[in-house]
Formats: sequence, C-alpha cells, structure tokens
Amino acid sequence: MVVVGGGPGGYATALYGAAAGLSVAVVELDKVGGTCLHRGCVPAKEFLETAAVFRTVARASEFGVGDVPADGERPSVRFGVSQARKGQVVDQLFKGLSGLMKGRGITVYNGTGTLHPGHLVRIAGVDGSMAEITGRNVVLAAGSLPRTIPGFDVDGEVVMTSDEVLDLEALPASVAVIGGGAIGCEFASVFADLGSEVTVFEALPTILSGCDPDVAAVVGRSFRKRGITVKAGTPVHGHKPDPSRKVTAVSYGDDETLEVEAVVVSVGRRPRTEGLLAEGTGVVVDDRGFVVADGLMRTAADGVWAVGDVVAGTPQLAHVAFAEAIVAVKAMLGEPVLPVDYTRVPWAIYCHPEVAFAGLTEEAAVAAGIDVVTKKDPFGGNSRARILGETEGLVKVVAERRPDGSAGRILGVHMAGPWVTEQLGAGYLAVNWEATPDEVAQFIQPHPSLSETFGETVLALTGRGLHVA
Repeated sequence: MVVVGGGPGGYATALYGAAAGLSVAVVELDKVGGTCLHRGCVPAKEFLETAAVFRTVARASEFGVGDVPADGERPSVRFGVSQARKGQVVDQLFKGLSGLMKGRGITVYNGTGTLHPGHLVRIAGVDGSMAEITGRNVVLAAGSLPRTIPGFDVDGEVVMTSDEVLDLEALPASVAVIGGGAIGCEFASVFADLGSEVTVFEALPTILSGCDPDVAAVVGRSFRKRGITVKAGTPVHGHKPDPSRKVTAVSYGDDETLEVEAVVVSVGRRPRTEGLLAEGTGVVVDDRGFVVADGLMRTAADGVWAVGDVVAGTPQLAHVAFAEAIVAVKAMLGEPVLPVDYTRVPWAIYCHPEVAFAGLTEEAAVAAGIDVVTKKDPFGGNSRARILGETEGLVKVVAERRPDGSAGRILGVHMAGPWVTEQLGAGYLAVNWEATPDEVAQFIQPHPSLSETFGETVLALTGRGLHVA
C-alpha cells in the first residue's frame, strides 16, 4: 500500500495497514503528523491551554491563593515562552509518531507524490531526487490548506491564516478575526483572554452556525461579556495598511472601517489536490477540488482510495480521518466494515466556553420531519461547575418523540461549558447506539462531577428528573 500524505488520515492508514500485515510506504512533503500536529489541532490547543492557565492565575485570589491583585492588575503574558512550549509538545509527539511508524516497518519518502495510471506514484523529493513506487493499493491522503478570500492577501505579518498565527512570537494589541466558525472562535477566544482587543466578522447570521442555536448562544453571550465584538451577517471587503503605523484598516459592511494590528483569516480549508493526480488515473475530482469517494473510501479508480480532508462531503476533522483510514484498510482487505456515519461524528470546539456535540440539532431533526422532545440543563446548577467557578453553559439532549409523547431514541447531544470536550463520550455513545433516555438513565454519574449534567438531562427526559424538571 502506498499512502500519499502523512497527516492524520495518511499516518493512521499506514499504521492500521501495517498492523494488518501490509507492506506500507508513505509519501510526505513535510513531517508526518501533518497539519493537525504541526500547524493545526495540537499547537492551537497549546495556546488555548495558555489562555486557560492565564484565566486561572488571574482568578487565583478568589480561591485564597496569592495576594489580592490591585485594581486592574493582570498576570503578564510571555507569548514567546508559550510558543516554545508548543514547540516542545509538537516535537515530542512528532518523535513518538516517527518512532511508531519506524517500529512497524513503514517506509517514509520525504517529498511530493503524484499518482499516475497503473498505481504508479512519482515522488519529487525535497532534496531534488526523483523516485517511482507502485502499490497494489494507493491511498490519497494529501490533506488541506487554509482558504483565503479576495482582498486579504496573506503576508504573514498583518494578514495571517492559522498557519502564520501559530508562529507568532508576540500578541497583537488588536485583531480582526474573519470567520466565526470553530477555528475563528478558538482564535478569538485565545487572543481576547490574553489581552488583545478582538472583533469577529462572520458573513452568516450567527457564529458557530453548524451548532445547535442554544449552544451557539452560550458562546455568543460569553464573548460579549469578555469584550469580544461579534459582527455577524457582516461581509468584509478588504483592508488598507497604514504606511505610517503598524495597523491596517479593515473595510466591512456599508463603507465602515476598523483599524487593527492583525487580521486572521479563518474561513475554512481547501483540499490539497494540486499536483496530486496526473492525467488518466480515473480518479474523479469535484468542482471544488475534492476527491470523490464512496462510503468505503473507494475512488472511481480501482484500487485507489481517499481519506481525510481531500474527500468530498466529509467533515474535516482528524478523528474522522482516523475512522476513514480504518474503513479503507478493512475494505481493501475484504473484511466486514461499516462506513462512517458522518451525521453522528463527535465535534469538539475548544474556545472558552468549550463546545461539543454529536448527532442532530433540534432544528435539523425537525427539518428532517422528526417530532422531537428536548431537555436542557444549565451548568449553573452543577456543584462541580460552581466549585470551579465555571458555570456558563448547558447540556441539551434531543430525542425522538414517541406516539405517547415520551422520549424515545436519542438523536443528538449538545454541550457548551467547562471541559465538555472531555464529557461528550457518553452522549456520543448514546446517539450512536440509538439508546433511549430510559436506558441511559439506568447508568450512574459520579457526584460531584461535571458529567452529572448530562445524566440529569437524560433522567429528566424520562419524565422523572431529580434536579431538572
């Protein structure tokens, strides 16, 4: 098996295939681990953790720790130190992954791979060398790149994508974040927590438009309280740098402008398919540049598969790429396998407060013609959340309404609040096992714990809640 791309989809395919006894080669332009490890998920969460520590230190006196700070006094931020720590975390994980792949006998070619007819992959090495390899199966896992928009040419200093933001050595005093999706909200949260003045521009009517509105509203309220300005339903047109100062004027709406030190463009990612395919491979690419694959990750060309961010119509999430990798390898081995159900995958957004969900939103379920019943439980009544001093948020469970009005199959679990990205497991299993509230309510949640809020919400759906009516 030849895998083109060494990001989450590619290295997971390689590791799983090698564990199944396949002879595996991986072609990777940069370092194995891809965007997620080096320029995305992992480094971004390192900075989010810096922001979390900052918030904790700033509130330490509430818990009787340290001296009471003077009015307006805040902890200092040495962003270069956080940057160095990020580098250490990434480097340790990279070395571990490289060692794991070497231990399983996976050959890694450092270069750019192009698929030609006959399962031939030509590799242009980063050292200028050329090589050709073939495989009984070829897996396309070339990943993605940040999208840009007209009027905002990326220069790495004033206008940045997520790639450049993660290399910053100092915090800008003011930031315009263009895009109010998951990535945009995470960056807005980090910058605001660490002291930058932040404005989020979102062309759609709300931020986090793919989330349940009740969950998105929690984040919106928190952003407003923390001084983050959100301009939803507001298009941006371009920017004009001021030659005399290190600022630029972002134009938006009806001839309005906003001066900021930095602009972060967070409007999604595009597939990295340029140069991936030569003529005559038989692989179909759609009009947006994505590779078309079926539920078993098979492309239109026999023996050619695709996983991860290059695949059309799938969520661009590392853990989805892991799942697709397993599906592809099992399918090529002829083993029993189920396709990934993209309507039920877990989502995690690491802004403050965090967001996590799986399954249908209330709106999506109703739009699908399903009669639903819902329950919501705010974290304000959770004792562990009170102890932590993190009471913003809620858990919302969406269930199918039975003919007698009771709650049947759980369709979706939606959370916003403290550490919900670590709490979604039970909700994810409930949705994917098509469990009912009566079944899930039999299981005990520890007290005091944040996870009680999910348990209380489900118990309330049985019609006999304790703390939730």
